[in-house]
Amino acid sequence: MAERLTKSATRNIFYGGSAFFLVVFVALTVHSHMYMNSTSAPVSAMSEGVVRGKHVWERNSCINCHSLLGEGAYFAPELGNVWKRYGGHEDRDAARATFIAWMASQPSGVPGRRQMPQFNLTEQELNDLADFLEFVSKINTQGWPPNDAG
Repeated sequence: MAERLTKSATRNIFYGGSAFFLVVFVALTVHSHMYMNSTSAPVSAMSEGVVRGKHVWERNSCINCHSLLGEGAYFAPELGNVWKRYGGHEDRDAARATFIAWMASQPSGVPGRRQMPQFNLTEQELNDLADFLEFVSKINTQGWPPNDAG
C-alpha cells in the first residue's frame, strides 16, 4: 500500500463521495416531501376563507407578537392550537363566536396584562381569520406545542 494518497485516488474519493452524498440528499428530500404530503392538513380543506385569513394574519403582522406552529415571536401566546383551546374540535360555531368576541374586546384593559391592540377587523376578516386558525389546528404538528396553553 502506498504511503500517501495519489492525486487520482484523491480525485476518485472526492467524486465518489460527492455522488454518494448527492444520492442520499435526493433520497431524503423525496422522503420528506412524501411524508409531509401524507401527514399535513389536506389542501382540499384550504378554502378561500383560509387564504383570506392568511392575508389578514400577514397584513396585521400577527407573527410579530404571536407564534404559529413554533414560528414567530414569543411575546404573546402560540396560536397553532387556539382553535382547540376555544373548543373548536367540539363545537365549531361556539369556538368561532368566542374567537370573534375575544378579538372585538381587545384591548381588554386588565391591569398587569400585556394588551393586544384593536385592529378594527370587519366581520368578514374575523371569520376569515377564524377559518385560517381552524385550518392551522388541523395540521399534524407532531406534538407541538408541548402543552395545551400554547
